[in-house]
Amino acid sequence: MSETEMSSDGGPIQHGGNLARARTLFPHAPEPWIDLSTGINPHSYPHSALPANAFSRLPEPAATEWLKALAAAVYGARSPAHVVAGPGTQILLPIVAGLQAGGGGNQAAVLSPTYAEHARAARLAGFEVSETQDIEKLADGRLAVVVNPNNPTGRIVARGDLLALAALMRAKGGLLIVDEAFMDVSEAESVAGAVEEGGLVVLRSFGKFYGMAGLRLGFAISRPDISRRIEERLGPWAVSGPALHVAGEALADTVWQQAMRKRLAREAARMDTLLASVGIPVAGGTSLFRFIRDRQVQAIFRHLGEHGIITRRFEERPDDLRIGLPGENGWPRLEEALRTI
Repeated sequence: MSETEMSSDGGPIQHGGNLARARTLFPHAPEPWIDLSTGINPHSYPHSALPANAFSRLPEPAATEWLKALAAAVYGARSPAHVVAGPGTQILLPIVAGLQAGGGGNQAAVLSPTYAEHARAARLAGFEVSETQDIEKLADGRLAVVVNPNNPTGRIVARGDLLALAALMRAKGGLLIVDEAFMDVSEAESVAGAVEEGGLVVLRSFGKFYGMAGLRLGFAISRPDISRRIEERLGPWAVSGPALHVAGEALADTVWQQAMRKRLAREAARMDTLLASVGIPVAGGTSLFRFIRDRQVQAIFRHLGEHGIITRRFEERPDDLRIGLPGENGWPRLEEALRTI
């Protein structure tokens, strides 16, 4: 995600992962930086070598269909026809929002606080967007967006509540988008298997759990007629050959998936223990990131930044901070920095 995208007030939407900005903020910090500002798995999937023609040939349609079949099985979709593969959910989101544009009424609501990109995508599609912490207010417009589990708080919305909201949206010709980007590392229940009746589209991210955000791959799950409309807007070859190869291996590797979930749970518990030892309370999160809400947040952000460790703060919510997991070599530096906080 780019640091130059514009928010509704004309200012930039800040995202994690911008080390150039970190170096500007903390010019004397030691290198290399430890980037804990994203919710991306620090342990990338160990894929095999890419085929020799992965870059020289256009992706084969059969490979895309095979990937959709794998995704359907992993994510609980009814069939490959219910799945769309695209170059990241950030690309899919405005396309899905645009399916509702121009149909009478232009109100959209996002369950907040969450990604700024969701509100931005709805505005690009022509909606007037409101952000609310009350799920009941999401049904007021023609488009509703819920991130479940939520980033950055880790809030979980019950499956029954989401299905009830989808039914309300469907009854009036509206649409509920449920972004399940962190479902792989959560106790939340997916609604991907409930899209058949309509009024519901589910987004799934590949790069976060598999530690390969740079691959740019995501999925939309919906009724087949809606999936076809999304694919028409994406056009051919939406997923690169290298992405098809890597994701095909990763989605089929259930042994790695199960082992990684256990490893991430252990490391999240290790992070909680470490933070608690220096008096920093954890308010939520998932096993890929921990969420802090405290008046000390700005001091924590600056102290870690001065030690070459960047975390994710939220300028519009100055008491909130998200801390991702370090790679194996990053733990000693993080522990040392926190001991001197």
